[in-house]
Amino acid sequence: MSIWTSLEPASTTVDPGSSSTVRLRLRNTGDVVDEYRFVPVGDIAPYVTVEPATVRLYPGTTGTVELTISPPRTPDATAGPNPYGLQIIPTEHPEATTVIEGNITITPFTEVRAELVPHTVKGRFRGRPKLAVDNLGNTKLTVSIAGGDNGDELSYEIAPANVQIEPGRAAFVGTTLKPRQIIWAGQKQQRPYELTLRRSGSEPLRIDGTYVQRSVLPYWMMTSLSLLLALAVVGLVLWFSFKPQVRSLAQEKIQEAGATRLPEEPKELEPSEPVVKEDPKEEQPPQDQGGGGSGEQAEKEAPAGPLPIRPNNEPNLLVQFAQVRLSTGSGDCKPAADRTVGVLDASTVAALKCFQRWNDEHNKSTLAETDGLGNLGRSTMTALLMSHFGGRTSVPLKAGESSPEVPWVYNILICAANSQYDKGDLETITRLTKLNIDYLKGKRPKQTVGPSIPNGVKLYQRSVGIPQTGQIDAATTSALKAGKVKDQARPGTVTADTWPPAPVQ
Repeated sequence: MSIWTSLEPASTTVDPGSSSTVRLRLRNTGDVVDEYRFVPVGDIAPYVTVEPATVRLYPGTTGTVELTISPPRTPDATAGPNPYGLQIIPTEHPEATTVIEGNITITPFTEVRAELVPHTVKGRFRGRPKLAVDNLGNTKLTVSIAGGDNGDELSYEIAPANVQIEPGRAAFVGTTLKPRQIIWAGQKQQRPYELTLRRSGSEPLRIDGTYVQRSVLPYWMMTSLSLLLALAVVGLVLWFSFKPQVRSLAQEKIQEAGATRLPEEPKELEPSEPVVKEDPKEEQPPQDQGGGGSGEQAEKEAPAGPLPIRPNNEPNLLVQFAQVRLSTGSGDCKPAADRTVGVLDASTVAALKCFQRWNDEHNKSTLAETDGLGNLGRSTMTALLMSHFGGRTSVPLKAGESSPEVPWVYNILICAANSQYDKGDLETITRLTKLNIDYLKGKRPKQTVGPSIPNGVKLYQRSVGIPQTGQIDAATTSALKAGKVKDQARPGTVTADTWPPAPVQ
């Protein structure tokens, strides 16, 4: 067979859902009349149509055929260059079949569909919906998932938080919702929430859901407890209204109370070292012994706990440190440059939430649950201070050594091993936090390792239940990075009148 062919153009581009036309010119260079049949071949052959399907040519004459390429807007139309072929079969000489080749580039498109399964979940302590994400585009999809609600009433555990999905495939993301406050009794409450899918270069996709939080004690149990309480009250009234006369023949013997020796005052540490101490036992208020008057003694109410610091608190040094630490870190959790110094404003709260979620995921901490998302508590402050040491698995410090890392270690121990702050603690925290801020601003103040560091480390290790080595070893470093503190469930109390310390200018 003798034939000349020309494909115009040899390469072209088409959008999924539209079409592109390619022209084939062919000439019969033989000496007999022949009819040619055209058959598309290759992976995209289903998207190619030929008009006309056959051409009859006399010797020396030329014919034209149009190829229309129409890839659908589905994941099957793979984005990128796609070679194709057109088989030319002569009727007179079928053994001389030939194939001409061309190239078509299919442009990429993205289409995502997401659905919560189920849309509404119920529970007393948690709910576990699944998020189904379908990639309906023709390119690999990379998305990150985060949760949120208007009242900040839920915490979110999302695994995995980032997924890659091939075209035409789906991925399921597990989500655990936990209410920040437990309903012990009462009616169930509906808590709307949303999961946000973020893609590079695209608007976020928000999926709404509802978490129905039930009370721990059901209605029938509350009714039963009310009846039992009423019966108990009636029983107590009857018991105390009946007073039988009882006469005792026993004689009382007055015993002399043994003298109690007061403990000796502890020796004072050097003023240059911060005090890491155990919480003193709470003393019981003296009981009224009778006599004139009401017999009641007023108790001085302890000031509110120093932590967590919330957005409505006055400007203070601890929030200023958190702003500087987040601004100088290597991650994406940075407050705005025009932030209000020492105040948990909107940009600082957003940066703090970002850090808490990142730390909870990477260091298996519970910062958001312990301190409250966006608040600066002892647990979050410990993790922020410990992030100064980056990926180090231990912090070895020798007695008598002078190092700019010492103020960081002292401040971490004060924050993590104490749950009660007095005036002396306030002065120590203020001095150390200012040194930490100076360090982040380029200064390198040094301090000498004193005996209170190993003692404070042992106290911290005992309070969180790890071996008491007196060294900031791997286990201790891991616990501090996770924000584990003494009395984790308590926010802490303070007796210093000027708490919290004012920010530095």
